This record gives sequence, C-alpha cells and structure tokens, in this order.
Amino acid sequence: MATIEDFMKIQMVSAQIKEVADHPNADRLYVLKVDVGEEEPRQLVAGIRKSYQKEELVGKRIIVIKNLEPAVIRGEESQGMLLAVTGENGPVLLTPEKEVPLGSQVR
Repeated sequence: MATIEDFMKIQMVSAQIKEVADHPNADRLYVLKVDVGEEEPRQLVAGIRKSYQKEELVGKRIIVIKNLEPAVIRGEESQGMLLAVTGENGPVLLTPEKEVPLGSQVR
C-alpha cells in the first residue's frame, strides 16, 4: 500500500497542450508539447492517438505528472506523463473542471 508520504512525492500539475504531432515510429502515440508553467514546454509521448484527433487536443487543459524520470519511448523522449482513465472507447484525459494557472499543483 502507498502511504500519504508516497502520494505527496508525485507532482501532478495543470498543463495545456500547445502542439501535437504523430509519433514517427508508432501509430498509437502522439508527441505533445505541453506548458506546465515553466519557461520551456515539456515533451510528452502519449498513447491517445486512437481516441483523440490532433485538432481537438491543441489548447486542451490536462493534468500531468511532471517529476517522473524522463523516458525514451520508441525513440522520442517523454518528460512526464499525462493522466487519463480507461473509457469504453479508449483513454479519456483528466482535465480541470475550471481554469487554473498552468503549473497549479493537484492536491
């Protein structure tokens, strides 16, 4: 079981998707540029391509885990992880109900 201390180590923040590109080596993945309230956007690799069109993702507010160790996924670096739940037709992104500043911590 995870403790509250374990949970508090995870930095979940509000973010906004700025750019979306098809992953060059995987038909289920997108390469996203997301603003998490830092000077530079972060790159994320996400398996949501079958559930979302690129056009509907740009500008969308999401929740991102930003303190994961970077991982290379099929040749592209991912600097965090977006949060989604499994729906009947694939992943459904978790989004803030109201607009909050980018980088706001989930508590």
